[in-house]
Amino acid sequence: MTNGSPSAASWTRRDRCFRASWISTVRIDSLDPVWSRRIASPYRGQPFRRARESSVARNITNDRLHAKRARPWLDERSKVGDLGAMSSHFDASHSDPAGPTIPARVRRLRRGLRLTQEGFAKRLGVSVITVHRWETGQSSPRRLALRRLDELEEQHALDMARHRPRYGDGTHVIREASQDVRDPPFLDFNGDPDRLSLFVEGLRLTHGYQFNPAFASEISRIHPLPHQRIAVYEHMLKQEPLRFLLADDAGAGKTIMTGLYVREMLMRGRIRRVLVVPPAGLVGNWERELRTLFRLDFRIVSGDDARAGNPFAGSGGDRVVVSLDTLRGGAAFGRLTEPGTTPYDLVVFDEAHKLSATTSGGRTDKTQRYKLAEALAGCSSGTPGRMRLRRGNGGSTEPDWASLKWSAHHLLLLTATPHMGKDSPYHHLWRLLDHRVFGAEEAWRRFPPEDRSRHFIRRTKEEMVDFNGQPIFRNRRCDTFGYDLTEGPDGERALYDRTTEYLLGSYGRAMDNRQAVKLAMGVFQRRLASSTWALLTSLERRIQKVKALIADLETGRIDAASLGRRQAGLDRQFDADFFDTFDSADDQPDDRRRERSEAYEDAVLGAVVAVTVEELREEIETLRDLRDRARHLIDSGRESKFERLRELLESPEYAEEKWLVFSEHRDTADYLVRRLEALGHAGRVATIHGGMGWPEREEAVERFRDPSGARFLVATDAAGEGINLQFCRLMVNYDIPWNPARLEQRMGRIHRYGQEHDVRIFNLVSTDTREGRVLKVLLERLEAIRRELRSDKVFDVIGRMFENRSLVEYMRDTLTDEGERRARDRMSGLGSDEVRGIEEDDAHHYGPGGDVSRRLGTLRGEMERERYLHLLPAWVLRFVERSAPLLGLDVFGDLNDVFALVPNRGRALDPLLPALEAYPPEARDGLRVRRPEGDEPCIWLHPGEPVFDALCARVLAICERDAQRGAIFIDPKAEDPYLVHLGELAVLEEAEDETAPDVRARRTLEQRINCLRQGEDGRIAPLPLEYLAFLQEARHVPPGTVPLATRAVTLRAETNAYLHKEAQRVAEARREMVRDAIPERRARITLSLNLRAAEAASRRSALSRDPDADPEDLDAVKQEQANLRLERSVAVQELEGAARRIVPGEPRFRALAIALPPRGDEDIEAFDARVEATAMRIASEWERARRATVVDVSRPSGARAAGLGDYPGFDLLATRPDGSKRHIEVKGRAGRAEIRMEDNEWRAACHLGDEFWLYVVYG
Repeated sequence: MTNGSPSAASWTRRDRCFRASWISTVRIDSLDPVWSRRIASPYRGQPFRRARESSVARNITNDRLHAKRARPWLDERSKVGDLGAMSSHFDASHSDPAGPTIPARVRRLRRGLRLTQEGFAKRLGVSVITVHRWETGQSSPRRLALRRLDELEEQHALDMARHRPRYGDGTHVIREASQDVRDPPFLDFNGDPDRLSLFVEGLRLTHGYQFNPAFASEISRIHPLPHQRIAVYEHMLKQEPLRFLLADDAGAGKTIMTGLYVREMLMRGRIRRVLVVPPAGLVGNWERELRTLFRLDFRIVSGDDARAGNPFAGSGGDRVVVSLDTLRGGAAFGRLTEPGTTPYDLVVFDEAHKLSATTSGGRTDKTQRYKLAEALAGCSSGTPGRMRLRRGNGGSTEPDWASLKWSAHHLLLLTATPHMGKDSPYHHLWRLLDHRVFGAEEAWRRFPPEDRSRHFIRRTKEEMVDFNGQPIFRNRRCDTFGYDLTEGPDGERALYDRTTEYLLGSYGRAMDNRQAVKLAMGVFQRRLASSTWALLTSLERRIQKVKALIADLETGRIDAASLGRRQAGLDRQFDADFFDTFDSADDQPDDRRRERSEAYEDAVLGAVVAVTVEELREEIETLRDLRDRARHLIDSGRESKFERLRELLESPEYAEEKWLVFSEHRDTADYLVRRLEALGHAGRVATIHGGMGWPEREEAVERFRDPSGARFLVATDAAGEGINLQFCRLMVNYDIPWNPARLEQRMGRIHRYGQEHDVRIFNLVSTDTREGRVLKVLLERLEAIRRELRSDKVFDVIGRMFENRSLVEYMRDTLTDEGERRARDRMSGLGSDEVRGIEEDDAHHYGPGGDVSRRLGTLRGEMERERYLHLLPAWVLRFVERSAPLLGLDVFGDLNDVFALVPNRGRALDPLLPALEAYPPEARDGLRVRRPEGDEPCIWLHPGEPVFDALCARVLAICERDAQRGAIFIDPKAEDPYLVHLGELAVLEEAEDETAPDVRARRTLEQRINCLRQGEDGRIAPLPLEYLAFLQEARHVPPGTVPLATRAVTLRAETNAYLHKEAQRVAEARREMVRDAIPERRARITLSLNLRAAEAASRRSALSRDPDADPEDLDAVKQEQANLRLERSVAVQELEGAARRIVPGEPRFRALAIALPPRGDEDIEAFDARVEATAMRIASEWERARRATVVDVSRPSGARAAGLGDYPGFDLLATRPDGSKRHIEVKGRAGRAEIRMEDNEWRAACHLGDEFWLYVVYG
């Protein structure tokens, strides 16, 4: 072949290689909706005639034949083999013989014939786009088309005059496509073949999981990482019911894995109602990510919603996100117990380590959060009763957890810290998964580690890699920057020294026995280190509290005894430092829009040591002196710490980069915002704090995300969880928390998957203060250990390295020189051996990891095979293109890019409006069928997306009648006629107790569509659904002339029996799996119950011998023993009935068709096996001559052997020496015949793009 322009000479003769045969190739770069429609099914009278600007034809010898834009059509005589002649038609002028009445005339005729634009185009022998342009007035028919229109009009008029119905079913009323047809269809094979095939396409898309096992990853705006695919598709989806603890490190994407699982389960019909229960600070993050990444709309439920009505009832409560602390409240939990609340199929607890329970000395202490999880998991030990509120510790009320009469079938627990160094809380998490098997801690300990993977998976950051084996987390560097306090009598050092003296003098003498006093002193220490402004605000609050106390004492509103009781109450209320135990994920504003830390500080600042008015007046004088000094420093405009921050932010090295600045205190954050704006950054500073609701936080994040928006985000630890900022790489810890684990939470906002740059962290500490010197040593040691171990684990386990004496206690002691020395010695002594010891302990509990890298080869192979199974974008594009005319909609724009659906008749868009109006107005005209890569507003149509689902449901409703009436097709490859049956099967699980009041509908375990082929001899065999793409409408074939049509009812009954047997077979396979697992499960349940019974008997014996034992404790043990006996009986019944409850559903016929072999009078080119075989041999030799490895996938057996579907849409898979692949569709023609692309071939081309090649062999 010669290089050159696209001319007839380009298709040269290769006598030696091809034995006087001709071969041409077309490589399809892109398929815009106009051009791709012209290469659709060859058996619908559509020759492959046209190229568009976006299409590129390439010669097999790598010649590139760039077609010019056709305006607007090629001459009808053009053929694929005549590429050289194309240019002569590109600039052909276009006459307009018709008048302005053409659009109305075409629409009236098409609708009178009850044809879609596609069907009408076939009748005329033109493309659907031509018809669309006629009807919209963009172009007019040529003479030949006008003549055909006249003929159609005359024929239609005769048909109507004779009252001859189009479908021959005796119906004299031609119904509009949108009209409801309530009478049941009769099997007469007069259904519209176009509608039947469209109905089948809709079913395929709604059952996409059956054709692509990772369908959720195809219809989501994510590209799952290896560890995410392993968790969802190899662990979670395979477990029935799901009772799983997903414990990957922070930043692994547990929200993404949950969304993938939920999307897959919804598409498979295995769940309907989902309840997500995260901490308060993560509610907005969950709602946003499920909506934006998976198009799953969840409703956020607040306490006010629960008090106003039942937010969990009805379809509006099908998918809900509610905070953990809201749901454990009486109002919200009470709504779950109401009769109108349908049970949830799946409950997800995020940050599951907050579900805390511990057992010690035979006594179990459970938090209300854990009791809530117990109730929803179905392992509450209480006895069901009426809903009531019970009085808890400190006078609080809690719900009667046993009043919940249902439990979730599926339970998913998410946490990055499942084991906090103590076995008991970790065991209680496992107990939620299966309270019968893991009810006893000893039974849990004996559970084989290798079997725990059924319920548990954990991967560390170091194990997480991409598909190339590269770590998904970028490098991270932490540096500690010191700063010196200003000197002088009015300087910062003087303020620090005076404040320290005040704390030691006023609070130090009460340190040994006053918890609240210790906490108040810690507040001052932290705020002194944070900023002068934060210290000033605390001093002023303290002054106000002391003044109010003096007034109360002087007026007699309170006496010394009452003061003592009030102070004791503070001690009891705050038994631990808030900042030591606080988790930012729990943070939500109170009624005064304060952070929880602010409320805590306000309370503990009321702790006093002095008890006389004189002592209190002396304290006020000291406080006023400190206040005045702080105010003077602020008025001076210079603060050493802020100046150090300013140097960092203005460094030329980081010019115009975004910065995240963290502070522990909202007062300091507000101060930083004011100072930064005063430096000329007004309008470029965003802030997040715990006094903001999640919508306000979202708005702040978006301001920060916008390249032209905020450059700085100043945040308190309210942004420490649930806010993803990987578009920023620079962070400053303006304050250093005394709980270093919170440093990892902060760093995780920017050091996470998706970060494209190395991350820099800057810690600011004062080298002139005792606390600063200790923290500097600590941070430097932690960073040194992290580098030595090459792991961020040190920040996760730092709290467990201070188990004997907490870091908070060390920091509190730094007020004295001796305390500082002890703290620095302890920090200096931290070493990597301690971290390794903790990691070894974790490995014992978690089991071995590291499976991700070893699985990469297998995962890549699976993804390569899945690529050929994708339904998007081709199947969706084709479905929307064919559906729009049926619904009275025009496609405005480019189906292959961005388009809108515009009604061409009244109220045609109504079925889609509710779904469309859920999107912002700017997105509604931006429909697309390809996955968007950016953040531009648009609606990505796909199964599971509301607009597409509404469109699909409407189309299925309209076409179902034709599908059930049946239609007749031609199979060009068939030799004998046959029936095609499309049926839907399901396997169900019945309720455990049919008479119980909490009985729910049968649960779907599996559902699938089955396509069957039934010959004239009655034999039934599976038929791949994609084979239906080969079928072509049979024209002018009266059903009465087809013998199979007269036997269809009898043959369908035989197929119905076949489907019943198939459903029974699938159900029996599931029953067998359950029966196989019963012996092991029975043994494990028996072991656990025996151990629990032995523990109860031991406690009862001890209590009986103890004369001082509380009788209520003895009664409680007796009740526990009775409950165990009942539980044993119930467990046996459940085991025995588990397999019996699995039943086959009733098969449902969805469509029926007759496929006939081609006849001589049909306008269809019959399949010539000899010509095709010769073409395949020639194309294979051509590729092998170029040292390619060639695999024949033209037959189902060869395709399956290559890991493909039965009909992948191409004939040869060629791999060149450089690793590049060609997916080659081979067309053989004995003469210069037209070349037609079949539907599945076009779809393969759409999916594969540049890798799809069309080889045409002539001769």
